[in-house]
Amino acid sequence: MPAKRSYHHGELRAALIQASFDLLAESGLQRFSVAAVARRLAVSTAAPYRHFPDRAHLLGAVSTTAAHDLRAAIAEAAGAAGENPAERLAAVAGAYVRYVTRTGAGFHVIFAAELYQLHDEARREQTSALMTTLIDLATAAGRAYREAVPLVEATIAIGHGYASLYADGFFARKDATVDEIANRAVDAARTLISDWPRPGAPAGRRPA
Repeated sequence: MPAKRSYHHGELRAALIQASFDLLAESGLQRFSVAAVARRLAVSTAAPYRHFPDRAHLLGAVSTTAAHDLRAAIAEAAGAAGENPAERLAAVAGAYVRYVTRTGAGFHVIFAAELYQLHDEARREQTSALMTTLIDLATAAGRAYREAVPLVEATIAIGHGYASLYADGFFARKDATVDEIANRAVDAARTLISDWPRPGAPAGRRPA
């Protein structure tokens, strides 16, 4: 059994959050617990409770960091996609795949149901900023707000689906790297966006 480690006050909090990401990436949300994070850091099971009173508060801190970092990854990918608004939005799916396969912290963590009753202003600010960035990308692609929200949901669903299939070992070929899967997600999102009805377009017809 590994020896217990000691951390300075601020270092332990940051280490708990980082270890949480590592655990989520390896084992998923269902196996996430304060005790498992403590074991990963080789600290006593009581040590994390000096910073987080329960699993929800630790997961909330992870959610806050994840929302901030995913937003930054999306902004970077959109910038690299160039000036075309549809390409910038499609890039979201690829950024999502890359981020989630690395950290395990997708929307299922950022917006976990158990966090709904958690009063955390920092988390609220970061999740709101993330959604604002996504909605802005969709509206820039010519969608009104009422169309932008479901389009964002669908784009994220593509990224999440590809990331989940990758994590589950669905892509068995040796050349199915994260980058390749991310590119497939971008291609799928590009098709989705091009087929998504524009305001006033007749139902069932592909927009020009």
